[in-house]
Amino acid sequence: QVQLVESGGGLVQAGGSLRLSCAASGSFFRVNTMGWYRQAPGKQRELVATITSGETTNYADSLKGRFTISRDNAKNTVYLQMNSLKPEDTAIYYCNADLKITPLHAAINYWGQGTQVTVPS
Repeated sequence: QVQLVESGGGLVQAGGSLRLSCAASGSFFRVNTMGWYRQAPGKQRELVATITSGETTNYADSLKGRFTISRDNAKNTVYLQMNSLKPEDTAIYYCNADLKITPLHAAINYWGQGTQVTVPS
């Protein structure tokens, strides 16, 4: 059973920092692209950032400079360092990853359960 397990959310004051982690667990061959998305109350889920297995990154334009995505391929883990947090960053943050279960099959997309980040105004 493949799972994406997130951690690191919480409540932080405006201007503070948080670091989210997401580890892929279970039986699989390889983790391809990993990423973070977020969904604020009453809004659609939106891209935060993605990172390929070769560590090429992509960010939502509005978050460049404040958020940094990274990964540890040996641990099958992706991180999101969030700095200078603002109330509008309040959302549930979801981990996402494309995993190849076997070398012969196409990658399957998985979502984590989400972790709440709250920045009070």
